[in-house]
Amino acid sequence: MKKLLAVFALVASCGLAADWTGYIVDKNCASKKEMWGNEACAQSCMKRGAPAVFVTADGKIYQIAEQDKVKSVAGKKVTISGTMTGDSISVDSVKAAE
Repeated sequence: MKKLLAVFALVASCGLAADWTGYIVDKNCASKKEMWGNEACAQSCMKRGAPAVFVTADGKIYQIAEQDKVKSVAGKKVTISGTMTGDSISVDSVKAAE
């Protein structure tokens, strides 16, 4: 029983791969719902050095570990596949959502 609990604890601490749908926006505008989906603003701010973040429909903001993987979809609604650890997502893949 103790071994089984140890395995579950290890899996939970490592994070599990999953999919999330939301918006890739720049960190500066992430808390402004009216800016979600504004591709021109997100691309402009990211070109000036603002990091990309992922925002869910309920406004939760997650850091993106692999910035290069999300820059091409800046400002768009996307589905991200990856692993979440705390408030950070390690991106395996990203695609525009329908």
